[in-house]
Amino acid sequence: MTGSTETAGRWGLVAQFPAPLGGRRFVRNKLAVGGLIVVCLFLLFCFVGPLVYSTDQTHTDLTQVNLPPGADHWLGTDAVGHDELGRLMYGGQVSLLVGLAAGLLATVIGTLWGAVAGYAGGWVDAVMMRVVDAGIAIPALFILLVVSAITTPDTVGLIVVLGLVSWLVPSRLVRAETLTLKNRDYVLTLRATGGTHGRAIARHILPGSVSTIVVAATFQVADAILLVAYVSYLGLGVQPPATDWGGMLSAGLTAAYSDRWWLIVPPGLAIILVVCAFNAIGDGLRDAFDVKGRG
Repeated sequence: MTGSTETAGRWGLVAQFPAPLGGRRFVRNKLAVGGLIVVCLFLLFCFVGPLVYSTDQTHTDLTQVNLPPGADHWLGTDAVGHDELGRLMYGGQVSLLVGLAAGLLATVIGTLWGAVAGYAGGWVDAVMMRVVDAGIAIPALFILLVVSAITTPDTVGLIVVLGLVSWLVPSRLVRAETLTLKNRDYVLTLRATGGTHGRAIARHILPGSVSTIVVAATFQVADAILLVAYVSYLGLGVQPPATDWGGMLSAGLTAAYSDRWWLIVPPGLAIILVVCAFNAIGDGLRDAFDVKGRG
């Protein structure tokens, strides 16, 4: 009986997640593929680029202040003599690392919360989802500003705070998926043969929600990158000499009226391109996993 339960569960997952078909649908989505290419290029630019284009982003050089783009500094220098192209790479490391880690943390928390709430049902579900509703009513940016004003966040601190304020939407998505999956035959069979609630969630509910989880994760990463940019733009992000793209925009704000475009345009374009790329990937994954849209 146990063997038949496991077989039923596996066939249920295969029916929900035909990977080859989903992969072909994703590849046919040009925007999604373009977004994936953009993300990969930015990862190479930020993490491999400094090995090729080495610059000093710690010490200031007042003899090289606000230089325009040229042979020595391809994107010019900032107000303290830092090479702007090197700073774009250095700041991108923080923005991408915080965005990816915070998005994954938020997705993990939201997935577990939503799966437990949806599977338990009854008063447990009601209480857990009222907590989610209350959290959604408070803007995440407001919480970030309050926390940043109280403490001096570093990279790890930003990841934790962003993860703790961004898990609410994934939890609602996973809960909705769980409410459907928990009444499937293979889950009911597992429970009838003595399987525990934890085993049902771990072996069937979570794997069955993989499409929802993956799509939610991509959107959470994009949102986290934007939130980091917002906070850093207001001067409450990581502290110097560390920086991120939002911090670079904030530092170059006074240059907007001095024709020093190289302090504003590159980090602004980087934020726009990366966020749009992750959103395009999320849209592509959502279409690839959409069973109703498959023909």
